[in-house]
This record gives sequence, C-alpha cells and structure tokens, in this order.
Amino acid sequence: MERFDPDGTAILPDYPRSPLHAVFVGVMRLKLEARGLQLIRQATRCIRRHDVHELILTDEAAAPGRAVGAVAYLGFVEFLSGGIMAVGDEMRSADELLGVIAGFDDTHMPNHQNIVARGTRRLSGAELGIGLGQRVEFLPRPPSGSEVLAKSA
Repeated sequence: MERFDPDGTAILPDYPRSPLHAVFVGVMRLKLEARGLQLIRQATRCIRRHDVHELILTDEAAAPGRAVGAVAYLGFVEFLSGGIMAVGDEMRSADELLGVIAGFDDTHMPNHQNIVARGTRRLSGAELGIGLGQRVEFLPRPPSGSEVLAKSA
C-alpha cells in the first residue's frame, strides 16, 4: 500500500511487484521545450493488460507533484500484462536503459496515461530508432524501505 508522510509526501512502495511488458504501437518524433505537464502526486499507477499509454522522456528533475517542460515523446505502447508501475522503475528496450519512471500525467485520461521517465538523453522514439512492435519492459526497483520521494516544489 502506498504510504504518505504527515506532510503528504509519497513514499515509494515497499512490496514485491511483477515487471510490466509492452510493445510500441506508435513511434513519435516530437520534442517540446515548454510542454507544461503536471505530474500527479501519486507515485504508483495500476496498468491493465492491453492498455495503451504514452511514453515521454525528460532530462529535468521530474518528480510527483512537479511540472515538466522539456520533453521528448517516445511513442505509444500496448501493455502485454497488467500490474503496478511506480516511480523509480526502470524503463528498458533493446537492452538499453531509456529512463527511470519519474511520474504520471493525467492530461488525456481516461483515453491514456502519460508516463514520464527521467533519462540522460532527451531523444524522441524516432531519434532512438525505436520500431513498431519493439518491446519495452518496466522493471521494479524495490526501495530500501526508507526512500521518500522529493517534495513537490
């Protein structure tokens, strides 16, 4: 169960979770400098099998409750399994770390969730050479039990 400190700061989940697997069903090339995504305060989201969601990369210090401006769009993925995604999970494709989940934006809900990852290279899906049908996995990185997310600005 997700827990919060008395001031409302989210604490990362401390329970075992299965990896999530997805495939790209759309590859994007868009990059923006002032997108204005507002990451929700919650650090976890449930993902249903066959959900389609959008993957976005940033190189900003993104965290739940914060705004994100500089983004690169990877594309849309369809999830092959259901499960729980959390801030701090690794996002990998073709044996490469694309980024670490930084948070979630609900702008397009209930159509799809924006899943925002923090990476060292803010490149679009097209720039990374991602192809349709390419697999992507989200690997849980269990916290030590004392990890607390950065407080929103």
